Amino acid sequence: MIGQGGEHMSDRKERGGWIQNKSQYLSSLGLDTRSAAILREIVEEYLETGGPIGSRTLSERLSVSLSPATIRNVMAELTESGLLFAPHVSAGRLPTDKGLRLFVDGLLQLGGVSEQEQKLIAQALNSKGRSLQDLLSEASGMLAGLSSAAGLVVAPKGEGTIKHIEFIPLSAQRALVVLVNTDGQVENRVIEIPAGSPPSALAQASNYLNSRFSGLTLAELRLLVGEEMAANKTELDQLAVNVVESGLATWADGDKGGTLFIKGQGSLLTDITELEKLSTIQLLFERLETQEIMLQLLDLVEESDGVRIFIGAESSLFGVSGVATIVAPARNKQNRIVGAIGVIGPTRINYGRIIPVVDYTARLLGRFLE
Repeated sequence: MIGQGGEHMSDRKERGGWIQNKSQYLSSLGLDTRSAAILREIVEEYLETGGPIGSRTLSERLSVSLSPATIRNVMAELTESGLLFAPHVSAGRLPTDKGLRLFVDGLLQLGGVSEQEQKLIAQALNSKGRSLQDLLSEASGMLAGLSSAAGLVVAPKGEGTIKHIEFIPLSAQRALVVLVNTDGQVENRVIEIPAGSPPSALAQASNYLNSRFSGLTLAELRLLVGEEMAANKTELDQLAVNVVESGLATWADGDKGGTLFIKGQGSLLTDITELEKLSTIQLLFERLETQEIMLQLLDLVEESDGVRIFIGAESSLFGVSGVATIVAPARNKQNRIVGAIGVIGPTRINYGRIIPVVDYTARLLGRFLE
């Protein structure tokens, strides 16, 4: 867990793709102390103001004494390396996505999560008396408020262990299947049942599943029921067998996906003046609503124990530039993914502040969802 005080990433174990030995990493890229100091100052100016900075201003700010001419030479080398670019001929320099990535991986000084922020996060994630959906929605809104970006939470669908299944008659040929997971999720499906099925067949199907298979995931339940039915070990009459098969078929193996909660989308629209950038943000909103994106987010965090950071279009996740995504897995005590949580904002997002907040929130959410 991230400490209260500032902590440099080189002092942390490698997590979520972050590089453990920062000095060795920078050296392998041919970045000496002088170049690193100039790159850091340019990126920090960009993160704070969004504007470029020139050699004369840099010479006044740097802790080491360097002439504007020397700084210009270093900036030219960094530009040639693809880490900086000049928005105008006579302007200073701005970081490229590659420069931002190097800064995050090798130069970023992380902040901490204050006691006040910890209390705010804990209050938002207090699940007592609330449904899982309300809890996750509150978590995304809380992250949006703390980060001044869009907060997002993705909950996997149908992956929790089953607490109870009930078949409720609706008509002569239809029944409602109610599935309750141990994590508090409730799903309802309407199924077709054989004509003339008495209420006793529905009750028999419910009792069969609840007495023998509660505490399993849905995938495990389908597998074991299928094996028992194939071996004719269910001791159910044919009508009850048909009810069980119809009920479980509504949650087919291909019915994956998740539930997406996103708050604070308006933060991505601030200071948008160019039509091209507005179209990019609109495309992002559209992609966020797709099941494909939710599955990819869950797959990405599955590969990591900690925070994952995607800058610009370097990830095919959203396929848009000008946007940064910071996301982390929420895991339970069994280390199983119970969701993904993070923020989406402009590439000049405050990485040093937001990374520890996302990390802390994801770990706390995993514990609350036990």
